[in-house]
Amino acid sequence: MPTIETTLPSATELTGRSIIGFSRGKSGGAAFRAFDPQTGKTAEPEFTSASLDEVDQAVELAVAAAPEWAKAPGKIRAEFLRAIAAGLEKIADAIIDRAQLETGLPQGRFKSELARTCGQMRLFAEVVEEGSWVAARIDRAEPKRAPQPKPDIRSMIIPLGPVVVFGASNFPLAFSVGGGDTVSAWASGNPVIVKAHPAHPGTGELVGRVVADTVRSLRLPEGLFSLLFDSGVAVGQALVKHPDVKAVGFTGSLAGGRALMDLAASRPEPIPVFAEMGSTNPVFVLPGALKERGGQIAAGLYGSITLGGGQFCTKPGIVFLPQSDASQDLARDVEKRVSEAAPFTLLTSGIHKAFVRGLDERKKSAANLRVTAGNGSSKVDGYRVNPAVIQTDVATFLSELELSEELFGPATLLVSHSNKSQALEAAAKLKGHLTATVHGTEQDFAEYADLISLLQTKVGRLVFNGYPTGVEVSHAMVHGGPYPATSDGRSTSVGTQAILRFARPVCFQDCPDVLLPQELKDANPLHIWRMVDGEMTRDSTTRPV
Repeated sequence: MPTIETTLPSATELTGRSIIGFSRGKSGGAAFRAFDPQTGKTAEPEFTSASLDEVDQAVELAVAAAPEWAKAPGKIRAEFLRAIAAGLEKIADAIIDRAQLETGLPQGRFKSELARTCGQMRLFAEVVEEGSWVAARIDRAEPKRAPQPKPDIRSMIIPLGPVVVFGASNFPLAFSVGGGDTVSAWASGNPVIVKAHPAHPGTGELVGRVVADTVRSLRLPEGLFSLLFDSGVAVGQALVKHPDVKAVGFTGSLAGGRALMDLAASRPEPIPVFAEMGSTNPVFVLPGALKERGGQIAAGLYGSITLGGGQFCTKPGIVFLPQSDASQDLARDVEKRVSEAAPFTLLTSGIHKAFVRGLDERKKSAANLRVTAGNGSSKVDGYRVNPAVIQTDVATFLSELELSEELFGPATLLVSHSNKSQALEAAAKLKGHLTATVHGTEQDFAEYADLISLLQTKVGRLVFNGYPTGVEVSHAMVHGGPYPATSDGRSTSVGTQAILRFARPVCFQDCPDVLLPQELKDANPLHIWRMVDGEMTRDSTTRPV
């Protein structure tokens, strides 16, 4: 093992080295810096990529911490999450300033994102403190049942073990070091190793300092958290392949998520990868709504398309419109807004290149496409681009499959159709998405009920008369969807149901009460809701004689 420095800096001091339990990574690895997307210039300090030996050490610490954390009461886990939230709020200004520098996004965005990050920590704290999330079930024995006695059977959900989380480029707080994947993994009883995103390592280190300090101040197991830096893919690959890692959380591109899925599946012991990937989030504007409020819908669509520079995973990337004078008015409205807009800053050089390349391909396509881009200078500084709207008809959309692929950034595709049958045909051709949105009147919804039923099979969240870029962190929220939107459409990465991803059920048959987890003991010492013989109750149980 390499020598790891144990002197820890203050919470707002950036060192550029990985956090491995209570220690700092060794300097001397491959170096990299963050970039200011506004200018494309590098930002200080220099960050050091973790070595493979440091990967091993982080996993070994996590393995050592796993049994203790799995048994930690809900109150302890809740205290941990609430303490992190309070710690982040104490250095909010430093976090927001650094996040602004590394992303080019406005201060108001990060005030909101930090509030969301802390809010979801406190929400999960409530869930684990209450405790019923473990889905405790008890089927009491029937020793006198004929012809065979029935055994005493009890089950609950338990953690998987060390989880690796990859930070997301477009959410440096809410989907990264202290984001939803990390928090839900901690809440379900798993240690977490975060692979920081190289686009915002300073933001990641600030959050990581708070987490590491919280682990130590609460005297929790050291391996509960590590944060590893790397400008490339070596560290991430090593983590996913490590035999002691039990699950992966990822938010990013389809190519990146697919690579991790394949890598995890090729292991001698395959592990689950919960990846949120590409989604174009189709919007269907129905005839009645278009006629009644087309101008209002155009304004809302433009705002949703360009929010955060079009870099939200729920950005509406395809809009289906019935052919009419009203749809032409809506298209002209969106075109006007696009043509008058200032350039938007994209997060990374990779995102910038992909957007420019994708838009150029559509401009040069022989297909029946009309592309309108903003009037800002084509030679903008840093990673800025002009927004765009692309228009075509449903026949072209159905024949050119690449048009349904995500164009990550401030652009959308307007698709006109002649009738309901064509709208249904287009919907049937859609792959899996995170969201689908339908704008309609009461009459529209009655007439297009079959469209609504079809869209339920394609997405994780259906939005009515709204816009998909608002994702509320709540108990009922589903932020998932069929492949390729996610690797597993049965899960969500937002909302308290996310806790179920990093856990599995285990059953105890005829187990003595003294050996059972607290959640399954006869006396129900935690006073949680349990299903006993098919009925929900908080009462204690007795065993038949």
